[in-house]
Amino acid sequence: MGGKVKIKHRSGCPVSVSLELLGDRWSLLIIRDLMVRGLKSYRDFQHSGEGISTNILADRLRKLEASGIITAEKEATDRRRANYRLTEKGIDLAPVLLELLIWGARHEKTGAPCAVIDTMASNRVKVLAEARRRWREKDPTPLLPRFEVSRRNR
Repeated sequence: MGGKVKIKHRSGCPVSVSLELLGDRWSLLIIRDLMVRGLKSYRDFQHSGEGISTNILADRLRKLEASGIITAEKEATDRRRANYRLTEKGIDLAPVLLELLIWGARHEKTGAPCAVIDTMASNRVKVLAEARRRWREKDPTPLLPRFEVSRRNR
């Protein structure tokens, strides 16, 4: 799969370094899909409903793997295919994604049911513990329902 790539950072600022690794929507959506939607394969990501092109998907998977956020494991039944999984570094992004989810749902019109967001916001510790448990146990059960956007919101 990918090799280690030496990244030269613009500055030593932690926000800048983080944005260099995660500052595009596709990387965060792939991490979201791994963390809360139970997706794991290239095909899963391609058909996630976000509309990512194949070249962008391949590039982001390569970059996330090179930065140690995800790892690729050969599929047991077909060694030509890979299943992706968050590393410890990747699962440590759970609080960031949870806060982005809560913030986005509070301040923008989204497909997220208000009750789900309110429950998550008032139970952050439990939600994060469950995300880690599912990651640790390789439990593919989605943590969140898929949020649909109506055509008028697009």
